[in-house]
Amino acid sequence: QVQLVESGGGLVQAGGSLRLSCATSGRTFTSYALGWFRQAPGKEREFVAALRWSSTSYADSVKGRFTISRDNAKNTVYLQMNSLKPEDTAIYYCAAGRLLLSSLHQEYEYDYWGQGTQVTVSS
Repeated sequence: QVQLVESGGGLVQAGGSLRLSCATSGRTFTSYALGWFRQAPGKEREFVAALRWSSTSYADSVKGRFTISRDNAKNTVYLQMNSLKPEDTAIYYCAAGRLLLSSLHQEYEYDYWGQGTQVTVSS
């Protein structure tokens, strides 16, 4: 099993930046695909970014603004968020799944989830 704990959320002005962290434990960190999802009030949870081996994938809405990365020594995955917009406001969740996932974009492909961290972007 894998345990995940997100941190780094907060309130930021539009155009600003935040870096979210997801600390993991339980199994070998590099044995999992890692993803970030978000859920805004009244909306369904949506894919944001994912990392597997050296490959990354991003939702069109965040491509060019967000960057997913990892620090293997710290067993931590990050989401660097730049040029934030009010529509980025959501609870952000990190997730872990098997490396051989067919699609990194689908919520149901992931087995483990963190508790989420709130990101609020003001106009």
